[in-house]
Amino acid sequence: MKADLHSYLKGGRDALLWKLDGLSEYDVRRPLTRTATNLLGLVKHSTAMEILYFGVVFGRPFEQELPYVGDAAETNADMWATADETREEIVGLYRRAIAHADTTIETLALDEVGRVPWWGDAAVTLHHVLVHVIAETQRHAGHADIVRELIDGAAGLLPRNDNLPPPTSHGGWTTASEWSRLPSTPANAATRFPVDHGSRMMAAMRTRLAR
Repeated sequence: MKADLHSYLKGGRDALLWKLDGLSEYDVRRPLTRTATNLLGLVKHSTAMEILYFGVVFGRPFEQELPYVGDAAETNADMWATADETREEIVGLYRRAIAHADTTIETLALDEVGRVPWWGDAAVTLHHVLVHVIAETQRHAGHADIVRELIDGAAGLLPRNDNLPPPTSHGGWTTASEWSRLPSTPANAATRFPVDHGSRMMAAMRTRLAR
């Protein structure tokens, strides 16, 4: 069971990092939602998760402290990269955090008990923590899917398995404009219903952010 859980965690990590590939320093930092979700910030946040849940919880402190985590840190400082933080630094730290977490996962039994200070010092098992971090990592990988598609249209599950539909008859992937012309597409289905004011405002905001 532990090997299966670990595999799902690794898949989420790989997907998250893959979404950075081929993008400029600007694009990996660019916020594209109302809550400022951005690709490099997702990696930075996931680094903290790995260190806290697989380090602090089980009494295995990481080799360095994170200035953007803790009571003195700015709110949501782990969700975006400063101009002074390079992509290489953030990705490198994530990989080191993963290695530290993997040692915890491989060394401890699933029923090993740790304590979560930010959950009122609640007692948890490694099994519980693994499931929690898998859910969080995969959720953030999904966030990264959407942000990357908004940036340049790139999509896919993993480098080794994009999980996309087969090519169209003309040899390319179905484009957004092609989808909009098909009678049974989500876009055409949606036009049968009224658009509320809030949706229009959000659409306008997304357009501004994408520029």
